Amino acid sequence: MSARADELKPLFRQMFLIRRFEEESARAYAQGKIGGFLHLYIGQEAIAVGTSAALEPDDYVVQTYRDHGIALARGTSARAAMAELFGRATGCSRGLGGSMHMFDAERGFLGGHAIVGGHVALAAGAAFKSKYVGEKRVTVCFFGEGATNIGGFHEGLSLAGLWKLPIVFVCENNEYSMGTPLHRTLAVEDVTKKAPGYGMASDRFEGHDVLLVRERMGKAIERARKGEGPTLVEIRTYRFRGHSMSDPGKYRTKEELEARKKKDPIPFARAALEKAGASAEELDKIEDEVEQEITDALHFADESAPASEDAVTAFVYAPSEAARRAAEVDARANGVAGPHAAADAEE
Repeated sequence: MSARADELKPLFRQMFLIRRFEEESARAYAQGKIGGFLHLYIGQEAIAVGTSAALEPDDYVVQTYRDHGIALARGTSARAAMAELFGRATGCSRGLGGSMHMFDAERGFLGGHAIVGGHVALAAGAAFKSKYVGEKRVTVCFFGEGATNIGGFHEGLSLAGLWKLPIVFVCENNEYSMGTPLHRTLAVEDVTKKAPGYGMASDRFEGHDVLLVRERMGKAIERARKGEGPTLVEIRTYRFRGHSMSDPGKYRTKEELEARKKKDPIPFARAALEKAGASAEELDKIEDEVEQEITDALHFADESAPASEDAVTAFVYAPSEAARRAAEVDARANGVAGPHAAADAEE
């Protein structure tokens, strides 16, 4: 088997994990096990996985409400992510965030934000913090093309360009702002045309090849890490499901959907692996392992205790030292590693 296959295999596994996680999330939602809204990442997996592969473990990532994919790509376990969707105490946000507000600060994942475009300014703030204290951390901020018309988007890019912040802005252009097609929302459909106005570099490419995403995002991330300023990246992609589970997606034709599925990142990666020398049996084994992981995550979420009432108020005010320690004990009892677990282990 070639070096390319060895390089691609773990990325294929991550993408397949996200795909199966999202498919089973849709099933659980239909069964009434998940409440609120559910926005699926199906079709966009190569962007989350390729970008994460180009990042360091302590870099920051800020995402919109279509956030399950990047959470899994950054290392959040399928158990913790599924439990969060189910509103369980063992979820990555203690069951308080649900689908649209996942957080995993220990892995640098700073949300999950539902206010379209508003999180772009927050991401610029995280990048400012890194520059201010002299860290080498890079922040990557994802958003859809619909967010590029929002004030927070322009404010975030304006400050990032002015202060040369270590941040990469990534527009996941899936061609529809909810149900509104691209040509009805953007006068100029090339989002990167906005970059020169903020004094930053730009890049634009299709996002179905995970290795290409890793390569191109890697260049932008390295530029930010070296202090050479931010980049606005537009990655053209496509979501195969509706905007959310309540959207049947009837504004798209079957012909359009079938044409886009020819660039589905999962079969694209599998075909590349087979061409590089990976056997069908080896790839089937990877898929079987993922199926077991997802089944385990569903059982874990089903059997976990619901989010506790106490947790709702526990994070409104800064806790006392005693309350903080008690919360850590409670978190470990529920199978969740709290933010101070490593420090506690050393004491």
